[in-house]
Amino acid sequence: MNQTLFSFLITFIAGISTIIGIIPCYMKEYKKDKIIAYSLAFSAGVMLTISLSSLIPESVILFNNIFKIFPMIIITSIFIVLGILFSQFVDQKIEEKFTSNKLYKLGIISIIVLILHNIPEGITTFISTSSNIELGLSLSLAIALHNIPEGISIAVPIFYATKSRKKAFFYTLISGFSELFGAVLAYLFIARFVNDFILGFILAMTAGIMIHISIYELIPNAYNYNAKRATTIAFIIGIIVMLICDILM
Repeated sequence: MNQTLFSFLITFIAGISTIIGIIPCYMKEYKKDKIIAYSLAFSAGVMLTISLSSLIPESVILFNNIFKIFPMIIITSIFIVLGILFSQFVDQKIEEKFTSNKLYKLGIISIIVLILHNIPEGITTFISTSSNIELGLSLSLAIALHNIPEGISIAVPIFYATKSRKKAFFYTLISGFSELFGAVLAYLFIARFVNDFILGFILAMTAGIMIHISIYELIPNAYNYNAKRATTIAFIIGIIVMLICDILM
């Protein structure tokens, strides 16, 4: 198989694994509150860990290739804060439309933030596989594993807000396809023009968005349900799962 085509295929598989996150939507309805609480807390653990153990360190490394230590810290911090502010802005705009349906709002916010996260991921997977197939395979495996809990953070709120598995599947699929979109961008444009500053900017902004949605949306909403101890455990499991994925990567 042509290596470029293989790179697209690997990126597509890594991205499409997001739809596995729809599985909780097929669990028994009487466990609805627990499923929502666990899924939101688990997703918060996943997003915070991605931000703190992956996105921010990678952004720092990229900026370190351009700037000295002090400017690097300042620039990284500015972009993280900009990500938080952007997330707040989006949150407010979405809340104006979905004030009566917090779960639907959470699902929409999750789609936006994960698309922003998946596009650079798709770029990285495509470029890595194009240059080194073994590296691309190991990277895509780790990405596929951590895309599953990301899928949960979209599918569960959307399903329980709309009662439609089709909508949950569709929105989760969109998030997964954004990874392939990143690969297409890499192939057509970005591979020639991307630089450390642009990638560092994207990663730091995405980290800020994920931190905001985790602390101000996912965690508070998870604890609204009457299963606080189990919710905390789900949050910790989310952290552990992502740390294992980071080790694999």
